Amino acid sequence: MSPRRGLDLLTIVEEAAAIADEQGIQEVTLASLAQKLGVRSPSLYNHVNGLTGLRNQLAIYGLKKLTAAIHESLKEQTGDEAIHAISSAYISFARSHPGVYELTLRSPDADDEEYASAAQVLVDILVQTLSYYQLDREKSIHIVRGLRSFLHGFASIEQKGGFGMPQAVDDSLSITIQTYLNGLRKS
Repeated sequence: MSPRRGLDLLTIVEEAAAIADEQGIQEVTLASLAQKLGVRSPSLYNHVNGLTGLRNQLAIYGLKKLTAAIHESLKEQTGDEAIHAISSAYISFARSHPGVYELTLRSPDADDEEYASAAQVLVDILVQTLSYYQLDREKSIHIVRGLRSFLHGFASIEQKGGFGMPQAVDDSLSITIQTYLNGLRKS
C-alpha cells in the first residue's frame, strides 16, 4: 500500500502533537489521529510503527522543539543570564506544549539512536552553557541533571495548578534559579 499523497511523517507528528497539547497525551490514539487527518487508521502504519512508534516520534519532535527554543533563547548570553534564559524557555515550552513536553521526559531505548541523538544535542547545549562556570564535564552533567530536575518539578507543579499563592510564578522561577546559581558558585 502506498502512502496517501500529502500525508508524511512530519504532518502526522504535528497533528498528533496538536492533539497531545490540546487534549492530553492519553487522547493521542491512531483512531483519533486518523480522524483528524481524514484517513483510515491503517494508513498511518505507512509512516509510523503503531502507537508506540508514533509516541516515539512525538518524543523526538518534542526534544527537537525544546532544544530549538532553548538555543533561540540563548542568543549572545552567557553565565547567569544564559541559565535564566534557558530556564524561561524550558518552562515556556512546557506551558505551550504540555502533551509533547510529557513525552520528552521518557528514558530512551538503548537502540533508539534518533532519540538519543536528539537528547544529546540538548545536553550538549546545556553543558556548553555551563562551561562559563569552569566546571569539568562530569560535574556539568550533575549540574544539568539538577537543573533539569528542578525545571521539570517546577513545570509539573505549575501544570497541576500547585502554585495557588498570589506571588508571581515567573518571579518564583527567577528567584529560585538565581539561588541555584549562587549555590553553584560555592560548590
